[in-house]
Amino acid sequence: MEPLTPQQLDPAPLASRRVVVFGFGAQGRAHALNLRDSSVDVVVGLRPGSASRAECEREGLDVLAPEAAAESADVAVMLVPDEVQPGLYAEILAPCLRPEAALLFAHGYNIHYRKLVPRTDLDVLMVAPLGIGEQVRRQYELGRGVPALLAVHQDASGGAQALAGAYAAANGHARAAVFATSFAAETETDLFAEQAVLCGGVGQLITAAFETLTEAGYPEEIAYFCCLHEVKLIADLVQSRGLAGMRRSISSTAAYGDATRGSRVIGQPSRDAMRVILAEIRDGRFAQELEAEMQSGQPTLRAWKAAAEAHPLEAVGARVRALMPWLDEG
Repeated sequence: MEPLTPQQLDPAPLASRRVVVFGFGAQGRAHALNLRDSSVDVVVGLRPGSASRAECEREGLDVLAPEAAAESADVAVMLVPDEVQPGLYAEILAPCLRPEAALLFAHGYNIHYRKLVPRTDLDVLMVAPLGIGEQVRRQYELGRGVPALLAVHQDASGGAQALAGAYAAANGHARAAVFATSFAAETETDLFAEQAVLCGGVGQLITAAFETLTEAGYPEEIAYFCCLHEVKLIADLVQSRGLAGMRRSISSTAAYGDATRGSRVIGQPSRDAMRVILAEIRDGRFAQELEAEMQSGQPTLRAWKAAAEAHPLEAVGARVRALMPWLDEG
């Protein structure tokens, strides 16, 4: 899998085109500001009364109501939450986008699972940052970039691939690396990583380790530092040097514990569970389950979030982080 070349990431196809960003959360804000700073004609589409309107105005970004924004768009960028996108498309974009406009996503979920079926005359593209919105913006400001995945689902104009490459360049991704993929591959790997490692796996591992130590009588603060705070130190080493490089940087004691105990924590049962999780993602069971959850008012999510907020890990974390206010500076 080779990164796209500078020729494939030529910003020229975006020149003289209007890009409308729908949504002004972490990704929406980052994309809109990066595009503006790359001299792209960018507008933010917000409903009347949106709380984000004042921030857009402070940043000097033009704002239009969703219908007017869609009518003016050459490229409509879907950066509202996944569960909101189908309604936004059906109610605003489908009737308002001009023929051969482009519909661009930062995640393939709704296209892959056919929660949203675009008009056949539209280009349908994806530029998926491999990082959170805050980092997409921060790295751009530093003259760097966050890597990204690029895909074309529908090429009505014949120029969809070039347009996606231009968008990736304007958003700063060409400064790092951009890889071509498919909506399916991006969606399935992203969901799997969230569930098995980045959110589900890491969160459960930290919580279980914290509980093991505190139940054995160790102070909460020590358990917090050992099992949560220091995760960033290892994650930074892994990101910059890889797993082998991280292991060259730790003590022999830590390395021996890694070699002889790690597979006892994450062993065959965990691998078996990962295979089941991936199967549920690939055959659509997870998407069906998630849709039912959203339609029923998110009872599972609300109960889970309430329990997580009430966990002792959060109280000790708040106390510890208050001693280091600079952590909030990113």
